[in-house]
Amino acid sequence: MAVELCLLLLFCGSTISEVQPIYKPPPGTLDFGFVPAKTYDTGAYHEPGAIGILFKIVHAFLYLVQPNTFPQDLIRKIAQQQFGNTQGDYQKAIYYEIGFIVSAALGLLFILLLPLVGLCFCMCRCCDNCGGEMHQRQKKNADCQRSCFATFLFVASLIISVGVLCAYAANQHLTNQVRGAKKLVNSNFKDLKIFLNDTPAQIDYLVSQYNTTKDKALSDLNNVGPVLGTRVQEQLGKEVRPALDAALTMAGAIRETKEALENVSVSVEVLQEGTERLHANLTDVKMHLSNTLNDSACSAAQAASTCNIIRNSLAQLNINANFSGLPGVSSQLAKINDVLKIDLSSLVQKGYAAFNDTPDLVVNQTRNILSDIKSVLESIGSNITTFTRALPVQKILADLMLHLTQSEAYVQDYFPIVEQYDFYRWLGCLILCCMLVLILVFYYLGLLCGTCGYDKHASPTTRGCISNTGGNFLMAGVGFSFLFSWLLMIVVVLTFVTGGNVEKLVCEPFEDKNLFKVLDTPYLLNKHWKNYLAGVIFKNPNVDLTFEKVYSDCKENKGIYTSLHLEHLFNINELLNISMYTEDVALKIEHIQINLSKIILLDEIGKENLLNFSSSGIDGIDFSAYLTEINKSVTKVDLLSFANDLEARADQLPKGALENALKGHANNIRMIHNQQVVPLEQAMSTLNQSIRLLKRTSSELMVKVKNVISAVNAAQDLINNNASQVIVQETKKYMDTIIGYFEQYTEWVKESISMEVAACKPIANVIDTAVDIFLCSYIADSVNTFWFGLGGSSMFLIPAIIFAVKLSKYYRRMDTEDVYDDSVEQW
Repeated sequence: MAVELCLLLLFCGSTISEVQPIYKPPPGTLDFGFVPAKTYDTGAYHEPGAIGILFKIVHAFLYLVQPNTFPQDLIRKIAQQQFGNTQGDYQKAIYYEIGFIVSAALGLLFILLLPLVGLCFCMCRCCDNCGGEMHQRQKKNADCQRSCFATFLFVASLIISVGVLCAYAANQHLTNQVRGAKKLVNSNFKDLKIFLNDTPAQIDYLVSQYNTTKDKALSDLNNVGPVLGTRVQEQLGKEVRPALDAALTMAGAIRETKEALENVSVSVEVLQEGTERLHANLTDVKMHLSNTLNDSACSAAQAASTCNIIRNSLAQLNINANFSGLPGVSSQLAKINDVLKIDLSSLVQKGYAAFNDTPDLVVNQTRNILSDIKSVLESIGSNITTFTRALPVQKILADLMLHLTQSEAYVQDYFPIVEQYDFYRWLGCLILCCMLVLILVFYYLGLLCGTCGYDKHASPTTRGCISNTGGNFLMAGVGFSFLFSWLLMIVVVLTFVTGGNVEKLVCEPFEDKNLFKVLDTPYLLNKHWKNYLAGVIFKNPNVDLTFEKVYSDCKENKGIYTSLHLEHLFNINELLNISMYTEDVALKIEHIQINLSKIILLDEIGKENLLNFSSSGIDGIDFSAYLTEINKSVTKVDLLSFANDLEARADQLPKGALENALKGHANNIRMIHNQQVVPLEQAMSTLNQSIRLLKRTSSELMVKVKNVISAVNAAQDLINNNASQVIVQETKKYMDTIIGYFEQYTEWVKESISMEVAACKPIANVIDTAVDIFLCSYIADSVNTFWFGLGGSSMFLIPAIIFAVKLSKYYRRMDTEDVYDDSVEQW
């Protein structure tokens, strides 16, 4: 059954792949969910309750009796039938068992001597010796002796009572645990059935999750354009997009140049006409002002100085900037208009559109290869399903379930027999306890009757009936002590030697796993096999498979595949070699050929258009002449300031015609400023902006254009000649992503097989239930506590006998008596 179980769980692990990953891609994480698993009911742990205190006391006593460490070497020699080959083996065994040997020897001595002493004691009393003579010599300290003997006997009886209670509690605990063991046994069988029934569903779940991998891979394949095409586009775009952006920027610069040239042409014309008109108007103003100042009113003393000042400032009323000599830009504008006959922006946008069609090109050129890859993925899933169905899982499961059902039926049939024999054991142990209880009853009745019926004023020959009955009870207890003590001690010695050694040689080594170390000793259980467990399962004893490792792994609820190292028995790679399929996928992906030569970023017309722009002649404009005149003011003096000053000086004159005339001229100057100077200043600002823009544009224009054309040519050359390297690189990344999904699936299957599929916790629970709970906690602890209580009670029968015999002399009615005698009583 065990071998079939191993084979089943071996087949369970057949979906795992041990192929080491070749690639380390960063694919998106796939969610495979959780492997379906049911919770096991068995809790392989026993809590004894209040009686656990007694168990700990017994363990402490056993440690005092046997403090030596587990004798691994001796056990190995015994198992290998080599014990006694060397003289030191017996010495080591005696040294290890010395505590048990001495204790057992004392017990045997008790068994032999106590009945013999009892026989001699009875014969001695029959001869009226040893206290058999019904005569008591009275002493002055008789009351003190009686009280002491009664106290000592009562204490001894109490200790015996405690021992009896311990023995009874242990006896009843074992019976209760045996009666409740059926539930624990059924729980273990239930877990084993869950273990067997749940495994196929787990295998099916692992297989079904291949669809998650396949669906993700197919999703990426169906989206090869957005995935691979976008990646290729992003890599090429690092050079293509800056080149197209530069060309588009240059197209915008051409339009801006045209606008600037038109603004220059219009502004110059406006400035030339405006300055001529302004010059004529200012000349008229000066003439009229001069005529006004020649009036006789200016000859007066109060106005002469003011008129002279005004007269001297008339020269400032004149234009400052001369735009008539500026060169025209009509030729440059005509060339730019010729350049703009070709829409360079549209040509660049076509380049953008062609480049943005890269994902569609990838889709169109990989359609045939992708269909082949999808066929491979479908074949992988079909092969996995076919292989899984070919496994004899159901047959093995049926065989194992049959064995398990038969075993359960066997246990269920024989469990009543176990309970029946346990009842016999319980009854026998109860009889042993009742022997001690009978003795205790006589002792307690003797103490009660003797104490209550004793009359200190009565002489030994006149003692009452109750007191005499108490003494008889005590002697009855002594008699039964001699009759039962040897039988009790025989049981104590046998259970002590057996239970103590089970605790020291099985339970404690099992808890600290030293027992597994002995079982894992090479060539121990089979002199031809280095590792017994590996020899049984794999027929190869050289495989490093140990009992301790299997038990520890199952205790941690790991998968049976990992626990038993079933990879040494079942070559997964030969039966399910996913790497072979991934290689097929990788080869097909590597054969992807993508041709991007149809992408034209900028045709020759566009490039020639750029060259024509660079030779338009805007770099030949005399920008310094323009800037010189632009930086000048329209007039030599600010007309508003001049008008305000003129009006202020008119106010200094006497009221009259002269004052009014000057204020009229001031208003006329303001009007000229608002109507002529302000528009001229606006035209000069427009001219300034346009000239500076043209100056910036024309700066190294030929170099800029050549750089743009070179960048476009380089990007086009990358697409035509070097794109294959980029495509190969991105195809490799794309392939790594697809393969990465399979690697994730493989790693997930390995992890699931190792930790979740066929988790062997029930096997460890069966071992724990059989050894730690049944053998050690139920049987060994109860048996050891039983002999501990029974043995302690038996040992205290000796002082109880002595004190009872001594005390009975003070309770029983004597035939003769003395008055006082201080001599020592002889019995």
